[in-house]
Amino acid sequence: MESRIERIKKQLHGASYKLTPQREATVAVLLENEEDHLSAEDVFLLVKEKAPDIGLATVYRTLELLTELKVVDKINFGDGVARYDLREEGAARFHHHLICLECGTVDEIQEDLLGEVEKVVEGRYGFTVKDHWLTFHGICKRCKAKDGEKEQEEQKDNGMA
Repeated sequence: MESRIERIKKQLHGASYKLTPQREATVAVLLENEEDHLSAEDVFLLVKEKAPDIGLATVYRTLELLTELKVVDKINFGDGVARYDLREEGAARFHHHLICLECGTVDEIQEDLLGEVEKVVEGRYGFTVKDHWLTFHGICKRCKAKDGEKEQEEQKDNGMA
């Protein structure tokens, strides 16, 4: 984690910003919770544990700065809440998400599945694609497995199995 913070510090310096203690605490929280898709409020509550004197506005400004510098991606899963996701180092594109409509779990797809689509868009429409976000909404394998178990139980109870 320390080396990643150092690389982010260099990225900030390259854009004429400093890695202040508040920014460092925010980056540390994002790194510690890399698997989660935290809202600004979630980040604030976790940063507050590390830096009790930090304000919500400071966390918002830091997240916006990190978004501008493409350290994090600001995403919205259709629920009206902006969430922040660390961009994988060296990734040219944002990763994709699978959102379960039953349990709300958000899984990630790291592969870039849209290379061919981008070529079609650029060729057919003369549009230069800089980035893209793709979110699939459906039922995750965990919920499907639970539903399958429930169905088997119901069939047993009804004397069908």
